[in-house]
Amino acid sequence: MLVWERPEPPDRPMPAPLSRERIVQAAIRLADADGLDAVSLRKVAAVLDVGPMRLYRYIATKEELLDLMVDAVHAEIRPAGDGWREVLRSLAEAIREAAHQREWLADLLGGRPQLGPNTMAGGEAVLAAMGGVDLGTVVPAVAAVHAYVIGAVRREITERRAERASGMDQKQWQAAFGPYLQRTFATGRFPALASVVHDGPHLDADQTFRTGLDFLLDGIEARISS
Repeated sequence: MLVWERPEPPDRPMPAPLSRERIVQAAIRLADADGLDAVSLRKVAAVLDVGPMRLYRYIATKEELLDLMVDAVHAEIRPAGDGWREVLRSLAEAIREAAHQREWLADLLGGRPQLGPNTMAGGEAVLAAMGGVDLGTVVPAVAAVHAYVIGAVRREITERRAERASGMDQKQWQAAFGPYLQRTFATGRFPALASVVHDGPHLDADQTFRTGLDFLLDGIEARISS
């Protein structure tokens, strides 16, 4: 039986009462502080001041714990708006905001569909907003938005981690590699790249995300209208 359907053990008088919610919130605090590497059933048990074996009465594996953590975050992701375009935009921006608040979420996005109640409630809101649109368009459109958000968020989080690891922010990195690029472009081998670097727009992360999302939503709208 999946964790979503498996009942919790009955309450018993204990010095440290447990529940799946308490376990998941403790795991989230560990991940918020030190990333997913800090999350294990043993470490969660230590935070809750209980023996690790007690946790196995509630959660069978670490994979179940990670699924529960993702679903708990999805309680904060509530796509809303008037019409499918606003709802899809709301979904994309809410996922991005959640991942910026909790970097570890970026490592768990994608893959097989999440089946927790909060995640499914968000999916229901999105699909309901697209009611009346042909399912042959709905399914790939929603998948495309998810793929865009996951890719954008992972790139942004990777950049943030690189800044911490290198000690250089984006402007410092550009300054360090600028002379190399100038020498390379001077060879004339990469004229298209040189044009983009010299003359292209230099958007910040928010502008890049929203502009790309607009391009995607414009394409979906054109397909729906055709």
